Amino acid sequence: MNIQFEAPDKINGVLTITIEKEDYSEKVEKTLKDYRKRANVPGFRPGMAPMGMIKKQYGTAVKLDEINRLLGEKLTGYIRENNIQMLGEPLPNEKQVEQDLSQDGPFTFVFDIAVAPEFKAELTEKDKIDFYTIKVDDKLIDDQVQMYASQAGEFVKADVFSGNDTLTGDLRQLDADGNTLENGITTESAMIMPAYIKEEAQRKLFDGAKAGDIITFNPKKAYPDNDAEVAAMLKVDKEQVKDLESDFSYQVTEIRHFQPAEVNQALFDRVFGESTCKDEKEFRQKISDMISMQLTQNSDYKFLMDVRAYLEKKVGDLQFPEALLKRIMQNNNKDKGADYVEQNFEGSIRELKWHLIKEQIVAATGIKIEDDDLKAVAKEAVRAQFAQYGMQNVPDDVLENYAAEQLKKRENVDNYVDRAIDVKLTQALKTVVKLNEKAISLEDFNKMMRGE
Repeated sequence: MNIQFEAPDKINGVLTITIEKEDYSEKVEKTLKDYRKRANVPGFRPGMAPMGMIKKQYGTAVKLDEINRLLGEKLTGYIRENNIQMLGEPLPNEKQVEQDLSQDGPFTFVFDIAVAPEFKAELTEKDKIDFYTIKVDDKLIDDQVQMYASQAGEFVKADVFSGNDTLTGDLRQLDADGNTLENGITTESAMIMPAYIKEEAQRKLFDGAKAGDIITFNPKKAYPDNDAEVAAMLKVDKEQVKDLESDFSYQVTEIRHFQPAEVNQALFDRVFGESTCKDEKEFRQKISDMISMQLTQNSDYKFLMDVRAYLEKKVGDLQFPEALLKRIMQNNNKDKGADYVEQNFEGSIRELKWHLIKEQIVAATGIKIEDDDLKAVAKEAVRAQFAQYGMQNVPDDVLENYAAEQLKKRENVDNYVDRAIDVKLTQALKTVVKLNEKAISLEDFNKMMRGE
């Protein structure tokens, strides 16, 4: 067997593999003998069929399988042993000559190899990068306290409608004279939140409403260009309200006012667990610490974005084998046309450049991802998910069980690996470069992230 590799422009490689008869013949002969032992050929006892008949029936297919196996093994081995940083997968050379596998060879296979450009990416204490520390102010804490109080709140009956109260009542379609329309639409126990009515004049009709009051309003005017909302309120099909113009009477039967929970020991225990906070001061401090941890994640994300931009600029433009990469991209998206490649190629190259830079930085910092790292990021993802529902005091064993289930799904693992790398890389780089620390409010940080 002969293997040759040429890369005249450093990024477009051509790998030529020549397979001789002696490379495959011994394995093919052994496989055919095994076939003969198991073959059940009419007119012959098991294992006694003529070898010539076995070769005629199975020889070419067995030889093809062995040549394919050799190609894959030698191609992968050569690239690994010679430290060729291949991008994507090898593709058959466009000038590949068809091989007649019914003959004994030699067989020559030519592959195009996309090779990563050579460059050096490094960071030292001489590199200065911004790091934004988001300030936890009283407003952030107040907003979080209000959110917890709302999550623990309840609806209570009210005498007079105000603000975001919910009304329950009976709807009846009216005729042109304002009387109940015979065989018209009637909806009992219809719920309305006037605060969400779009048209101001219609919304004001409900101001100061009390149980027993009858209010005349027009649903289509109240919710202009929203037939789905009108249909849901009237509990009818959307088609029935398409040309609806009628006014409706609404007799209020109940007013429910949302009452947030009191900020007391019961709320402290509900949010952070029993006896974790003994007074409002400790409660607010606990919230401050939690917000600070969450905002640090935002700061770290921004820092890694800035590291990326800094390194991409420092490394400069890189030359890629664009024609070959487009072929690879098309080969990986056979169900999409050439337009897909052209529209997505530039973005793909940007991500590829960062991937290559990041590989070097990860290697330089000696980062390794262990099982415990994956468990930690999975657990943190689960914790954040529970926190969205206001559940801060989820037991540790529950978090671990949920995280373990997440890690059983193959589609999740790659994402967690990437996340674990980002977490460890961020922490490592914060000790390598010089941080230009800047304090910033959350409002200004969000504006900066939006590019305002």
